[in-house]
Order: sequence, then structure tokens, then C-alpha cells
Amino acid sequence: MDEFYLNRALALAAASVPRGEGGPFGAVVVREGEIIGEAWNQVVASRDPTAHAEVLAIRAACARIDHFHLDGCVLYASSEPCPLCLAAAYWARIARIVYANPRAAAAAAGFCDHDLYEEFRAPPEARRLPVQHLALPDAAAPFAAWTRLAQRKLY
Repeated sequence: MDEFYLNRALALAAASVPRGEGGPFGAVVVREGEIIGEAWNQVVASRDPTAHAEVLAIRAACARIDHFHLDGCVLYASSEPCPLCLAAAYWARIARIVYANPRAAAAAAGFCDHDLYEEFRAPPEARRLPVQHLALPDAAAPFAAWTRLAQRKLY
């Protein structure tokens, strides 16, 4: 069945190309043999740099099942997920990822994530994007309030 769902992700990617809504990427989330979320890249159309196919498919699946975890679900992607999409899959607790094109194929088409992988390997002080810690007296107050909540939902 992996081929069936992976072909659906590829079909979504191919169908999105003439629309010009974003890059040529598609994704499908499957739970117990049922597609519960699917999407294509919509970065350009939505003006949202996080509107990758995998992220949107995860969002659709979570909305469909009314939960923020996708335990036991499989993510099928037309290409190897980028760091953003891989992180989203981890946060959603996706059980497995199956992809059609390796990152080298995406890079050859102009979608190279090599620099991101290298950035994440570097220590924070050596990265191109400056990230500064500024200690404020009440910075931990939101965490303290959170830990006092009786009905908090961990994710």
C-alpha cells in the first residue's frame, strides 16, 4: 500500500505545478489505511514560508481527527522532508515517513536544504541567523503559571 499513497503524494505535487502556488511537493497522512490529510506546497499562494506540503497535510490530519498527535500515522511525501517538515512530523508523533525523491533530486530542481542542515549542526554562536538570549527578571513567569495549571495538556 505504500506505493498507492506515495503515488497520491506525487499526483498532488504534479497537479500543483501549473497552479504556481508553491514548489512541486505533495504529502498525504494515512491512519489505518485511510487518508486523513493531504496537501501540496502553498508557500507562494499563502505568502507563508511554513506552508509546505507536509506541514499542511499534518495540519489537515490533526483537524480531521481533532487532536494534535498523529500516533500510528504514516506521512507520505513526494520528496524527503526538509528540516521544517521533519520537525513537524516529530512534533505530531508521526510513526513513519515514506518519501519518493531524495533531497538531492529536490536540490537539483532548486530546492536545496543543505545549508539548513549545516546551520543546525553548528553551535548557535556560529550560525548565520543571530539568536540572542536576553535575561529578563520575569521571563520565567509564563512557565511558572503553566506549571500551576491543573488542566494543562502536554504535547
